[in-house]
Amino acid sequence: MGHNAGFLKLVEDAKSRVREVTVDEVKAKLDRGDRFHFVDVREDAEWAQDRARGARHLGRGVLERDVEGVIPDRAAEIVLYCGGGFRSALAADSLLRMGYTNVVSMAGGIRAWRERQLPMETGNGG
Repeated sequence: MGHNAGFLKLVEDAKSRVREVTVDEVKAKLDRGDRFHFVDVREDAEWAQDRARGARHLGRGVLERDVEGVIPDRAAEIVLYCGGGFRSALAADSLLRMGYTNVVSMAGGIRAWRERQLPMETGNGG
């Protein structure tokens, strides 16, 4: 998908403040049983189609409004992902500005997760 220049500039700016982790790092955390919030920030229809196993949904459109009720601990570890790593970087930047201190974006998003053939869930559950 081709992205507009203004969007890419916004993402680049966010990524200057946001730490990114690889899908392999996230999978290793899941395998070890590390406690963290694994959050899919994609649109509802994207989430309904499929998701990384173990993720919860908190869409980008409602993230700032709802995050404090879902994750009240601002020091909690949060890994965000989207389709390709752009929206999750913007979301992570927003959470950092809200006072969350341990937020990262999963580089490559669900596309990278799928490419590595990592565990997925489908349907409306999860």
